[in-house]
Amino acid sequence: MLAAMTTGVARHADVEISYELLGPPDQEPLLLVMGLGMQRIGWPDDFCEGLVERGFTVARFDNRDCGESTHFTAAGRPSMLALFIRPESVAAYHLDDMADDAVAVLDALGWSSAHVVGASMGGMIAQAFAIGHPRRVRTLTSIMSTPSRRVGRAKLKAAMKLGRGGDIHNVEEAAERMVDVFRTIGSPGYPLDEVWLRDTGRRAYQRGHSDAGAVPRQLAAINASGDRRSGLAGVRVPTLVIHGEADPLVQPAGGRATAAAVPGARLVTYKGMGHDLPRELWPAMQDEIAKLAASAPPA
Repeated sequence: MLAAMTTGVARHADVEISYELLGPPDQEPLLLVMGLGMQRIGWPDDFCEGLVERGFTVARFDNRDCGESTHFTAAGRPSMLALFIRPESVAAYHLDDMADDAVAVLDALGWSSAHVVGASMGGMIAQAFAIGHPRRVRTLTSIMSTPSRRVGRAKLKAAMKLGRGGDIHNVEEAAERMVDVFRTIGSPGYPLDEVWLRDTGRRAYQRGHSDAGAVPRQLAAINASGDRRSGLAGVRVPTLVIHGEADPLVQPAGGRATAAAVPGARLVTYKGMGHDLPRELWPAMQDEIAKLAASAPPA
């Protein structure tokens, strides 16, 4: 397991963002942004280690309303009806605010810029980061994401699986919930790593996964944040879009739309990949990210 070299807390207004830094400090800076309801440990240690081996210093962090970062518990739990009918009325924050949290992590690390890699909602945050803070981004990688909630909409079974999430009362419930979700949204072409999923579910619960309103609040942020395609048209950094051809949660149209929106973006798709990061594809993804970084002009 790759040990954290540095852990710390970044601050953005009244929000505290918990982060950790992996790898030697003198390599290319790379920021990982995780998705809906997933903590920074959703980026597997071995995946991060592969990036370190390819010349990156890797930072990963807990988004707001997740893990050890600030939770917006006082904002309550938005109703599912309001989330989709009137998300602006129940959103405690937006994706732009979450992108500003990511900038705060760079500030705390003393990084003027970084290669930014986001998965799922993290890809949406990474897109907002590149639009709102272009000088802080060296390259952009958007994985299994979309520029608009209206593009690549989830299949009914996947949407219902996430919508059924309720209170979790102990670590074993958290472990089984994690496996249950990824049995539906994961990659049909690759084995499901149930051991890792259960371990991650337990660790997430222990790190602050018991807030049942957190995921709906993050979902409200997604739904209230609008379409990013016009903003992405102005992105001028090297951009990579990775998507699974069997993704039921953000269907491949989301990846295609992201790549089409960014001038010169490269789209890479994988057969049999759903809405997760299959271990068998890690080397290919890591090589693509490293190749993208090599194409960037000097910071």
